[in-house]
Amino acid sequence: MYNKIPFTIEEQINQLQQRGLFISNAGLAKHFLSHISYYRLAGYWWPMQKEPKDLHIFKDNSKFEDVIALYNFDRELRVVIFDAIEKIEISLRTKLIYHLSHEFGAWWFQNLEIFINVPEAIKTLAVIEEEITRSKDVFIKSHKTKHKDDLRFPPSWKTLELTSFGSLSKIYGNLKNDIKSKDIIAKELGLVNHTFLPSWLQSLAQIRNYCAHHSRLWNKNLPGRPKLLPNPPCLWIEQVPEAKDMHMLYIHLCCIRYLLNIIQPQNNFRTQLVELLEKYPSVDSNALGLKINWQNEPLWL
Repeated sequence: MYNKIPFTIEEQINQLQQRGLFISNAGLAKHFLSHISYYRLAGYWWPMQKEPKDLHIFKDNSKFEDVIALYNFDRELRVVIFDAIEKIEISLRTKLIYHLSHEFGAWWFQNLEIFINVPEAIKTLAVIEEEITRSKDVFIKSHKTKHKDDLRFPPSWKTLELTSFGSLSKIYGNLKNDIKSKDIIAKELGLVNHTFLPSWLQSLAQIRNYCAHHSRLWNKNLPGRPKLLPNPPCLWIEQVPEAKDMHMLYIHLCCIRYLLNIIQPQNNFRTQLVELLEKYPSVDSNALGLKINWQNEPLWL
């Protein structure tokens, strides 16, 4: 039976000190712990603890200020990544609307015949319907007023503007493989055909959700595994991570950079990452899966 009781902030600080975490300024630590919960920060000091972890004893020279530096680094990293994924999301949305509307008409997303998994498509439509119902956007209200007798959703160029990146990635991945637009979109994004893009989108949608919900990315075991092209048509990395490292953030950063180089060739994603790592020199880049010479890879030049 779980029997732990809540600690005051002073008790939290005392426990951390007893376990070996050096806190030079208790007042500052109290300030941070009053605004950032103990267990949110625990994800950042976890690697600082000795084995066995269940004893919660810190390694020598573990400092509270390094925990806060890691926390701030991760927070700023999420902002950079979220901004980059926004560009990818908008590009995907644009291409889905454009190509599928020309191939199947304005209401293609309600055409269940073009999807592999019909029950999954219906679930996605249910989520989209909720988004439309909740929408306060003028263009949706205006459409409902002008076309109140039309029981269909608004056309794709209106409806999909409300659709989340997660739903967009599901829509794309669920398209039948003989749909011409599926290959066209993949090719326009530098991924040759429909074989690879779905896994990239699913992984990025997961990371986007972590960013949106302020979840830790540093030193995180990411569930997504992007399927990599054997010979990408655009600049890529020469030192591809081993299978055991595919859960780390680096390969996802590479996927983001690859897509951004097509969507926004003059992007500053590399510069933002380099400046962030320079700003926080105490951050262990190995916990992100970054290779020693990652900046010199063709993809990152």
